[in-house]
Amino acid sequence: MFSVIAALAAGLALSSCATGTTVTQSGEAASGPPVVPSSVAQRDLAPQEKKAIIDAVAPSLRNAGAAKYRWAKFPTVVNGETVNYCAMVDAQSPFAAYSGRQAYIVEVHLSGGHVSSAIMGLIAGGKDVAIVNEMCAKYGLDPKSSS
Repeated sequence: MFSVIAALAAGLALSSCATGTTVTQSGEAASGPPVVPSSVAQRDLAPQEKKAIIDAVAPSLRNAGAAKYRWAKFPTVVNGETVNYCAMVDAQSPFAAYSGRQAYIVEVHLSGGHVSSAIMGLIAGGKDVAIVNEMCAKYGLDPKSSS
């Protein structure tokens, strides 16, 4: 029960702080017209971009140094200063039931079209991974697409 309440609170917090443009993995805005054409390619994150996301996710993990991240593609062209990003991490959680594969959503801040920093939105594993998947789906993102 506590995990569901915590997840909902985190989801509300994330949705209220998303002041920039949210881009789906197909290049469309979460609501409204496309930000970039869906034919625009997606790219792998650069090492420094991954580090910014790791810095946001790591405090939510136990033994963060042993975590194995799975990365989703990122839109090649993004309009705006912030977007949401969803992917997966295999790691130990402070909550035993969540250890293993965990889905997360972060709000990333962009500089020159590249991730410069990130803020943790929500992370969950076990049976509650569905909560993160649903939150990501609202933005057209799918953490299960990460590899």
